[in-house]
Amino acid sequence: MKKFSILFLLALLSFSCKEEKKVQNLKASSGKINTLSVIIANQLWSGEVGDTIRNKFAAPVDGLPQQEPLFNISQYDPKLFEGFMTNSRSIMIVSKADTNRFEIKTNVYAQPQKVVYISGQNISDIVQLIENNSAEIIKSIKESEIAENQRRIKLSLLNVDKIKKKFGATINIPSAYKYIIDEEKFFWIRKELPSGNTSILIYEVPISDIEKDTNIVSNIIQMRDTIGKKFIEGTLPNTFMVTEQAYAPYLFEVTLDGKKTYETKGTWELKNDFMAGPFINYAIKDEKNNRFLVIEGFCYNPPTSKRDLMHELESIIKSVKILK
Repeated sequence: MKKFSILFLLALLSFSCKEEKKVQNLKASSGKINTLSVIIANQLWSGEVGDTIRNKFAAPVDGLPQQEPLFNISQYDPKLFEGFMTNSRSIMIVSKADTNRFEIKTNVYAQPQKVVYISGQNISDIVQLIENNSAEIIKSIKESEIAENQRRIKLSLLNVDKIKKKFGATINIPSAYKYIIDEEKFFWIRKELPSGNTSILIYEVPISDIEKDTNIVSNIIQMRDTIGKKFIEGTLPNTFMVTEQAYAPYLFEVTLDGKKTYETKGTWELKNDFMAGPFINYAIKDEKNNRFLVIEGFCYNPPTSKRDLMHELESIIKSVKILK
């Protein structure tokens, strides 16, 4: 029995080494953030199957002021799927086959990479597989894109020692960001863009501020409007940031750093002015310190799309670790 256990362990180690070597030998994946390569016959793409893929994976992103798709989709006929096309970070391969199949694989042709396989005996089966598994596919690709964005962010980081000191937390922020406001228990950190800017706010509030009753979204709006009036002023007199009332924010309960977190997506505006843009707010419940650690990202970039800017902010915020 002991001999068998040793042999099994050696076999397992050998397999692990082979898998690790295989990954190391893979070429690096490429492509812009939030792009999806769909390998599918032109006939399927121009019909019901293609329509289903577009409806699911090019659906509008929640919380943006203008409609922007979840992913930019590029379609390729299977005959053309070779060479540089296999470098894509997110690939979906859809086809007719003798048996139905749905599978998500990691690092097949390159790394990091997600490859989704969907095949069915007929169009109805393929459509059903896409419908039934679209949420899982979107979740898997989004997590992969967040991880890739975080890898890029780590290449050059802002010094966050003051954040550690004030909040007992660390977060990976690109060095292109600068501290704009540094006050007791509040930071405004901003990156300038050619046509606007992206910002991160960090502060804390007592748990009772958000969970004083069951109307969580209303309490979060009240909280961020109070912060906006106090710290985020416009250039004109009596202008400050508030939550735009015309659009109800989206509220989700998620987990960050192993802790219950309220994720709120919506639109902000400057009171008594015409500036506006999207925001994403994470209120992390830190019961040990009887607080919610709040980290918010928002952007102002009127002439261009906001999806990838907000994706970067989401990637930054999701790197947070509470240390105490």
